[in-house]
Amino acid sequence: MANDNPIVSVSPELFEANAKSIRARVAEIAFCKLIGSELDELGPGICTASVARRPELLQYLGMFHGGVTAYLVDHATTVAAATILKPGQAVLTAEYKLNLLAPATGQRLVCRARVIRPGNSMTVVAADVFSLADGREKQTAAALATIAVIESSKLSVAAG
Repeated sequence: MANDNPIVSVSPELFEANAKSIRARVAEIAFCKLIGSELDELGPGICTASVARRPELLQYLGMFHGGVTAYLVDHATTVAAATILKPGQAVLTAEYKLNLLAPATGQRLVCRARVIRPGNSMTVVAADVFSLADGREKQTAAALATIAVIESSKLSVAAG
């Protein structure tokens, strides 16, 4: 994919290796399977993720639960940051600010995330969330995330 994000600089070979690794890892994440999210688009510093409407993801008034929006923001911003990693690096969400702007009532919820400030230890990623209904988009949320960039060797995950 061409680099549509002028803020980031990554070689096509490194991006392709990162994208392949990301898709393989995401396909194995049980929580992504539980939610039913999909990676729709990956580019250098860019990720679009979405989820289809189904009863398990709705709150009591019949719209997407705010937690689903929060999950998509967390997921898409972290993946966007991961697309530009150097070998031996990993990412973890440090924080995000989420503004819920309108009810998410459509048939699909879509999050578009883009790196706005890459860094060696922290990367800042912006995200917009849209509800799709009858072929039209309505923005339902906006977010700003800080993603920690860490050395993979420093990760210690205990099974449990």
